[in-house]
Amino acid sequence: MIIRSMIGVMHGDKCKAIYCHWDGYLSHNGRILFEHYDSAKANHLVSLGGITNLRETIGEKHPFSFIGIMSYYDYQDLYGKMTTFYGRDRDETDMDFKTFDSFKELIEYGSNFGAEYYYIMKDGQWYYSNYFDNDLTLITAEMFEEEFVA
Repeated sequence: MIIRSMIGVMHGDKCKAIYCHWDGYLSHNGRILFEHYDSAKANHLVSLGGITNLRETIGEKHPFSFIGIMSYYDYQDLYGKMTTFYGRDRDETDMDFKTFDSFKELIEYGSNFGAEYYYIMKDGQWYYSNYFDNDLTLITAEMFEEEFVA
């Protein structure tokens, strides 16, 4: 589902962040970030620029889509756990990470193209916010038990 999000890493008061097009809701992107991305991996993710979808691994350069090259199932077997990047995997330009002077500035930027969720790695912990509430909330394992709704 197209739920746009921003994924960032705080360095002091500054934030480096990227755009993510698909599945930005907490139960997908939030869970993947919480379960699979520590601080070093989060910095590596952001350094590679904007993504179409977040997966468990950063992976390697791969075809942006299965269409015209292989079956959907073969594509998923080969690349289904790899994050897909606009720059690395589709050779798009101007998809580098952006640097913001504050989290508030990131929210203002993201709202220009409809970002609904914001994920921030700060001091080794993942936080999230949504467009209804600009406060950062610590992501915890309990959020993914049963029917938590953000």
